[in-house]
Amino acid sequence: MIDGRPTASIMESLQGGTQAPQSNEEENKRAQEEQMRRDVMATVLDPAARERLSRIALVGPERAKQIEGILLRMAQSGQLRGRVSEEQLIGFLDQMEGSSKSGGKKSTIVYQRRKDLDDDFDI
Repeated sequence: MIDGRPTASIMESLQGGTQAPQSNEEENKRAQEEQMRRDVMATVLDPAARERLSRIALVGPERAKQIEGILLRMAQSGQLRGRVSEEQLIGFLDQMEGSSKSGGKKSTIVYQRRKDLDDDFDI
C-alpha cells in the first residue's frame, strides 16, 4: 500500500488497466473465429484437399487465406454441394491463377545467356 492505495491498482493505472481486458477479449474472439474457420474447412474439404491447402499455406500464407475465404463464402451461400475434393481445389486454384493473370500481375522468368567467351564453341 502506497499513499493509501494498494500497489496493484497503482500498477493498473500505470499500465492503463482497461487495455488488458480488451486485448484478452479481442484475442479470445480471434481464437474463436480461427477455430470456427478450421471447423468449417474440416467439414467442407476432404482430407486430401485439406492436406493440399495446408501445403499451400506453408508456401504462400496469403494465397491460402484467399482460397479459404472463397471456400467459406461458397459454403455460406450454398454453392458447394458435398465436400470439395483435391481435384476441385486444384480447379479453384487454376481459376484463381487465370483471374490473377488477367488482372495484370504476370510473373515471367527471363534467361539471359552470355554469348561471349564460351569455351564450348572452339574453332
